[in-house]
Amino acid sequence: MAADNQVKPLRDTLTNESAALAARFRALFSLKHLASQQPATSQTIPAIEAIAAAFTSPSALLKHELAYCLGQSGNEAAIPHLRAVIEDRQEDAMCRHEAAEALGALGDSGSLGLLKERWQDKDEEEVVRETCEIAVARIEWANSKGRTVEELKQSDFASIDPAPPLPLQQSQPSIPDLQQTLLDTSLKLFQRYRAMFALRDLASPPDLPTAKPAILALAQGFKDPSALFRHEIAFVFGQLSHPASIPSLVETLSDTKEASMVRHEAAEALGSLGEEEGVEDVLKKFLNDPEQVVRESIVVALDMADFERSGGMEGFGVGDDDLGGGVFVGCAADVAEEVGGAASVGFEEVAAGGAEDEGADCCHFVGLVIAIWKIK
Repeated sequence: MAADNQVKPLRDTLTNESAALAARFRALFSLKHLASQQPATSQTIPAIEAIAAAFTSPSALLKHELAYCLGQSGNEAAIPHLRAVIEDRQEDAMCRHEAAEALGALGDSGSLGLLKERWQDKDEEEVVRETCEIAVARIEWANSKGRTVEELKQSDFASIDPAPPLPLQQSQPSIPDLQQTLLDTSLKLFQRYRAMFALRDLASPPDLPTAKPAILALAQGFKDPSALFRHEIAFVFGQLSHPASIPSLVETLSDTKEASMVRHEAAEALGSLGEEEGVEDVLKKFLNDPEQVVRESIVVALDMADFERSGGMEGFGVGDDDLGGGVFVGCAADVAEEVGGAASVGFEEVAAGGAEDEGADCCHFVGLVIAIWKIK
């Protein structure tokens, strides 16, 4: 099916509450691919509107992923939809936090007023306030003169992060120095996030001598009083997929007193490590968790684990009747794009259903390719 004909069937699947979560996530990331095309195509705006249409879903997990995808699209047409989510105090806090983070990723200076208002509102949910604080700092940094003179380490990850890593200097801070900044609650969250992403980049690729020490330093962040901060640590571990993170992720998921947004992120991070011994058994213990977002994340994580064990995209081909032919190719292209061209998955390989590329593993995988921008 030509790209011009893809949006409607994808939208229909994404907004269908009777459709399997796997199919809806496939549709979402296919729409994200269409929404992110540069230069924009005739399908860009319809794809963004299709993603936004699913904000009516009762699934907080799906809705927070919608906001994330809109932020990663790099398209300003997503801004009104994201603002509406933040302004809706009846919306799930996890979704509103993701919408605020997405506005930060888009660098929208026009949203500074709204973000500052929510940040300074003492009646606002803490996770939303903290995210707005970081988003304001990121937008101000992105539009500052100081940004132009900072030299940043080239990252293995093409995601638009909540904060850039700390800039390179003649004398690079050690991992203990970065850990100290990471854990210093007297510092602004934006500064601590910069240390977090600097540590992430020191842990990739996984064979770097700094990888395991950086992972262990990041794991200390799970003791932080901020649920937002702890959830971001888990997200970073999902990107890295390093076995050294498994003990802390299992501990976090197993803590039923932990915030559900943190446990959900820990579950999906473990899913990206599904080929490691014992991980799948741990995940299955939480299939009937009392928290819906955790239960749904376990389903996602087990699909990811199955993907990791299979070593690739075996069994998938072009022409899914629910989504329309060509969608699989679009998702594979998105993976290659998001990992900065490092992935070797080709259109022909995907069409044949036999791509097996160690460089294009996905953090979110539900039945097809659902990528959270990482490479191994």
